[in-house]
Amino acid sequence: MVLENKVAKQQKDTSFLYGANAPFIEELYQKFLVDNTSVSPDWQVFFKENSANSISPSWKENINRIIPKDEIPKQKLFRETPYDNNNLEALRKYGHFTTNLDPLGLEKPKKLSEFDIDENIALKTAYSDSIGVEFSHIQDTLAQSWLYERFEELQSIEFSRDEKIRMLQDLVEVEGLEQYLHKKFPGEKRFSVEGGDSSIISLVHVIEQSSKFGVEEVVVGMAHRGRLNTLTKVLGKPYQALFAEFFGKSSFPEELGIAGDVKYHMGFSNDITTNFSKKIHLSLTPNPSHLEAVNPVVAGRTRAKQDLINDSSRDKVVALLFHGDAAFCGQGVVAESLMLSTLEHYNTGGVLHVVINNQVGFTANPVDGHASSRYSTDFVKIIGAPIIHVNGDDIEAVVKATILASEYRAKYKKDAVVEIICYRKYGHNEGDEPMYTQPLMYNIIKNKQTPAAIYAEKLVSQSVIAPSDYQNKTYDFKQKLDAAYESAKTFKPEVYFLDGQWRGLTKERTEFDKNLTTGIDKSNLGKILKKLCEIPENFNLNPKLKKLFDIRQQDFEKQIVDWATAEQLAFATLLEQDIPIRLTGQDVGRGTFSHRHSVLYDQVTGVKYIPLNNLGTKATYEVADSNLSEYGVLGFEFGYSFSHPKSLVIWEAQYGDFANGAQIIFDQFISTTETKWLRLTGLVVSLPHAYEGQGSEHTSARLERILQLCAEDNMQVAYPTTPASIFHLLRRQQLRQVRKPLIIMAPKSVLRNPLATSTLDEISENTIFRPLVGDNLVSKNVKRVIICSGKLYYDLLAKRTELKLNNIALIRIEELYPFPVKELEQELEKYADVELIWCQEEPENMGAWSYFYSRVCKNLKNGGRIKLISRKEAASPATGYSSLHKKEQEELLNKALRIGE
Repeated sequence: MVLENKVAKQQKDTSFLYGANAPFIEELYQKFLVDNTSVSPDWQVFFKENSANSISPSWKENINRIIPKDEIPKQKLFRETPYDNNNLEALRKYGHFTTNLDPLGLEKPKKLSEFDIDENIALKTAYSDSIGVEFSHIQDTLAQSWLYERFEELQSIEFSRDEKIRMLQDLVEVEGLEQYLHKKFPGEKRFSVEGGDSSIISLVHVIEQSSKFGVEEVVVGMAHRGRLNTLTKVLGKPYQALFAEFFGKSSFPEELGIAGDVKYHMGFSNDITTNFSKKIHLSLTPNPSHLEAVNPVVAGRTRAKQDLINDSSRDKVVALLFHGDAAFCGQGVVAESLMLSTLEHYNTGGVLHVVINNQVGFTANPVDGHASSRYSTDFVKIIGAPIIHVNGDDIEAVVKATILASEYRAKYKKDAVVEIICYRKYGHNEGDEPMYTQPLMYNIIKNKQTPAAIYAEKLVSQSVIAPSDYQNKTYDFKQKLDAAYESAKTFKPEVYFLDGQWRGLTKERTEFDKNLTTGIDKSNLGKILKKLCEIPENFNLNPKLKKLFDIRQQDFEKQIVDWATAEQLAFATLLEQDIPIRLTGQDVGRGTFSHRHSVLYDQVTGVKYIPLNNLGTKATYEVADSNLSEYGVLGFEFGYSFSHPKSLVIWEAQYGDFANGAQIIFDQFISTTETKWLRLTGLVVSLPHAYEGQGSEHTSARLERILQLCAEDNMQVAYPTTPASIFHLLRRQQLRQVRKPLIIMAPKSVLRNPLATSTLDEISENTIFRPLVGDNLVSKNVKRVIICSGKLYYDLLAKRTELKLNNIALIRIEELYPFPVKELEQELEKYADVELIWCQEEPENMGAWSYFYSRVCKNLKNGGRIKLISRKEAASPATGYSSLHKKEQEELLNKALRIGE
């Protein structure tokens, strides 16, 4: 009886060795037999103690034979039978709830028994220590299986002595810089990373891992917390350059006249050499305080860099994004960017995300940001990304989590997420008092050891370092910073921003640009159009489109081009000059207003045919119907143009007012990139705009907002009315040496207006874009001159023609910024003693009037005499009733043309 009880107890104590766990333990045991140090110390002790055990589970059956690797049975991770208390699947699914993730101890981990998991199950330590993983939501079972296997394998890995010392040195330097700044520049905002120190070490190891995988460049995006350490320790920005900025010096040479930005928004790029003796280029994208706005920008930059080197496998350039927990789950652009990552034309081969969860967002607690879930990362499951949670005080666990995420991204080319649970040593910034709002948390933090001190103690206990080594490292690094501090007093910045892909381009308009002609030989245009209208044999073209292409050719033979034809010819001629084109937005392949039709679909098979990619050119035309996103997609295209200046990059809104959803990209990137960060972009933004009775939502592209952003020659704003204008605008954008964003108020009904055509002569050789188009159709007895822009011109022209009013001249402004002041002065010289009118469709408080009156009129000889005719001031851009619209439009035209006076 005693013997039976002893055996029963023995079987109970070793029950975790059988069943679902046996294959895994068998594999560990085979590794132990080859090299006992290849498994964790716990398993080493276990295998040694149990080698003579009378009870022999499956992993001990071959104790006297080492099984070759190719004979080791593959572990089957997913079984059809429901899990029981000892089943590994239950631990894998729920183990993350039992992990010790909170370095502050504010959250108490759950017990395995709460999930019906036996406390004696094998791998309990792996799943209930400092790392919690969530993989069960991943639909790709092979990827899920690999993640579990690799995670379990990583838990048995021991870092070498040199690796541990290197990690400690990294922690010393991260903490050392923050404390140095704290003492030398008290009260200065720096958004210290203290408490989340391990996030910087995570970044270091992402770069190390990327280097191992053959990556040549890492594009980084992050908010401001930890940015100063990232700039210096990781990217190699000189410490003296950073200190000079704290002294109040500009980041750029003064002669450039750059407004600049605060230190923790700045970008930087540099080549570094990793511990594997490989060079890798690092690029930190500048970012404003709209924390997550940089996400799509980084993705766009990464895709552009991949395209530049034909990295279609997405192996050479990777994206890394660092997030704050509150912003990550709170800002919609994060979700927009995640969804983009799954789409063909926005795919970058997976973005590695690191969430720095300091358990407070400014003053808001987690319950105020994601009350429905434990983690700030839960919504990432929408794209099936693996999520790895880790205690930020366990630096080795953070590195292992980083390695796993990096390997997954490299292997599967998909996003992966590491959430580092840490804390924030000070308030939101160093001037805040966090005790006002988080007293319990900060009573713990004020007495807490730093991550560096914790790790130093651990290494001392392991006899890896001597007790004095930590203090010596701290002292030595301070000496280095002291030298940099002194050097900063005389430091002068140098900037090389027009290098690499930007070589040969400028931020100032050159004489070359001023004299640039963008017209093309007529015979060449004819050959191109013929190719564009040729349809392959056996391609079932929609009959309506066949008719459209026939009309295009017929018009061309009459020496006439419409808007769509002019645009296609502009694209084709740029492709012939080896300039690639990227056009994205909702419905851009066909065109929202069914005018472009640059992508054709076989009406039987659905196969696509793109005429622009069948011209025999080396450069390609990439056109993509985007998802229903404006903020994310525009940010992506901005990022693409930011890194690919030789490509014509266009984002077209479905309707101009949709740009409202992307206002942050206009304000923080497109309009200010040059003056804040000394970076250029040639991005083209097409915003359909005109008053056509479609209600307030599909009428105005908010021209007034765009013009308000214009200053210091930072952008171009055009409101073209002719096919010739769009032809020359698009070609000019890429052929000249200067790079400025181009915002186009694009047409809607004008696309089919029979008056809105151009002759071949207007786009042929020796022709250019005309920012102003005068009036040659009237007599010299002019009494009134109307200056206007856009579709309104055609309404005025039609009414004037109908009533045969030959005493009113119409002047069109095709480019509003920079405004053609000299050209307008010259045009007005034709008319003496006339009434000058600025006429617009928009209400008085919208449109171009405020900009024109305050910034243009004062530079005109007779500017003070110009009067406004428009709709009256209004809160909404336009009426929602077509009958009222017609009435308002008729009144506007009558008043402008003096009908009924």
